[in-house]
Amino acid sequence: MSDRPATRLARWQSLLPFLIGAAMLDYFAWWVVEKSDHPINIWIGVLALVSVAGAAWCSVYPFVTDAETGAKLEELDKLQSAAHQIQNLEKVANQVTIATSQWQNVQEHNTKAIESAKQVSEEMTQEAIRFADFMKKASDSEKATLRLEVDKLKRTEADWLQVVVRVLDHVYALNRAGKHTGQQNLIEQLAHFQNACRDATRRIGLVAFAPAAGDTFEPGQHQTADGRKDVPDDAKIFETVATGYTFQGQMLRPALVLLDPPKGPLPAQPAVATAPPANAPAEDGSAS
Repeated sequence: MSDRPATRLARWQSLLPFLIGAAMLDYFAWWVVEKSDHPINIWIGVLALVSVAGAAWCSVYPFVTDAETGAKLEELDKLQSAAHQIQNLEKVANQVTIATSQWQNVQEHNTKAIESAKQVSEEMTQEAIRFADFMKKASDSEKATLRLEVDKLKRTEADWLQVVVRVLDHVYALNRAGKHTGQQNLIEQLAHFQNACRDATRRIGLVAFAPAAGDTFEPGQHQTADGRKDVPDDAKIFETVATGYTFQGQMLRPALVLLDPPKGPLPAQPAVATAPPANAPAEDGSAS
């Protein structure tokens, strides 16, 4: 709202002429009536009434115009308030437009970010696939190399196991030959030597066993020197020709035994089993 007075009544200077005019008209009506002859005629009465009416009009006119001015001022204030609100609405509309534009920009940036994230994700997926293929090829190559090394180690183990068995067979044959000489000192020395060799091989899991004379024949652990198949259940061992062997708890070769006294030359010592259990390497060869 403006700083001007709310109505004209606030400016008394503007009321003064009307008040003076009303007083003069009232005075004029009084003077006319007072100076005229009585009874007064109709024209004098009309003139006095006109003067009084004019005075009344001068007295009322400022208030009427003041009321009209106040109404107009109130309407003007309302129009100004409406205009101010319209300006505020325009500002809000501009702010909404700016916010909408910014939101669109944010939406575009988000869309670009999502697309970039999708591209990065696809690239990472492709890279993971390539890495998995590389690792698979490397693993296959490494497995093949390890498998080759394991095969080499198994062959090497089979070779040294065959050599050790041959040595133990020769030691057992030498011990048997010493027993046939009847020399007690030689027999004891050969027995100590054989025990020392067996103790050394026992540390790597190779155990030699030789059934004593008179023990019961067991098909799983013993084998006849003459190749007999119809061995009775109560058959007794007469002599052990070649020792049997177990490697890491699994049967490697059964002991070669005689059930009856020999009637001719003894056969050669049997070869070590060529198909030992899964945890024992294969062996080929025979002891002399």
